[in-house]
Amino acid sequence: MIKANNNMKFTYLLLTTLFICSSVFGQKKLDRTLKQLNTESVPYIYVNELQTAENTVFLDTRKQEEYSVSHLKNAVWVGYDAFDETVVTDKIKDKNTPIVVYCSIGVRSEDIGERLQKAGYTNVKNLYGGIFEWKNQGNTVYKDHAVETDSVHTFNKQWGKLLYKGIKVYDTPKQN
Repeated sequence: MIKANNNMKFTYLLLTTLFICSSVFGQKKLDRTLKQLNTESVPYIYVNELQTAENTVFLDTRKQEEYSVSHLKNAVWVGYDAFDETVVTDKIKDKNTPIVVYCSIGVRSEDIGERLQKAGYTNVKNLYGGIFEWKNQGNTVYKDHAVETDSVHTFNKQWGKLLYKGIKVYDTPKQN
């Protein structure tokens, strides 16, 4: 009986340690990836800082297919390849409006953030870790504007390794 109890304790301790290590290593992997791919020309905002962000406009810079799977609540899709600056300038007249751009992890959104800065927007932030970090920290994502979902489009299998929570979606059916 004592041996079984010790085995259970050992198993619990091992699982807890593995979980903590995977979270730490996962965060380091994200940190390393962003340091390699971004210049931080658009200042980061972290998920925990968004809990107090009021009057912030969220711009989703991913592909339409990714946005259709899930996005942050009330986010406006602006795309990346199809990005049209006039969509933003028509919707956001005040150039001092707080804007958070995001994508899967924060790479494409930095590019769009730079374009917004060049267009005169003064309060643009890039969501550190993108929608992946948002979901990894247990926050809700939405399909349509009011329907909660656990699904997140992962862009591809390589990027999908950085999403630890939620349902990974790699392919979506073509919309007619």
